[in-house]
Amino acid sequence: MALENLTKESFKSKVFDYEIHKEWKFEGTVPAIVDFYADWCGPCKTIAPVLEQLQAEYGSKLTIYKVNTEQEQELAAIFGIQSIPSLLFIPLDAQPQMAQGALPKESFRTAISNVLKVEAE
Repeated sequence: MALENLTKESFKSKVFDYEIHKEWKFEGTVPAIVDFYADWCGPCKTIAPVLEQLQAEYGSKLTIYKVNTEQEQELAAIFGIQSIPSLLFIPLDAQPQMAQGALPKESFRTAISNVLKVEAE
């Protein structure tokens, strides 16, 4: 299952419209993960299939997005992305949390359960 790549405009409509809201206000209807990556990044390529597997496992309970930091430099700057991969875990009704590095699949599952409060289908 291919993950959706976000542009600045789609990010604002689906995740957070930072030009309107000063405080965090998630626009989505299910918890989400945003993967900030670049095509040249080895660790990013390592976790890409893991994220696709997780999207398939969690189905409609979770949405996983990708943001190419080379193409969307403004988004990367807003979130202070200095190393990639960086992953933004977004629960429905709490503040998002950032994680960095190529996490193993079990670490993703733990974060999805503990931070996003989502269990696999």
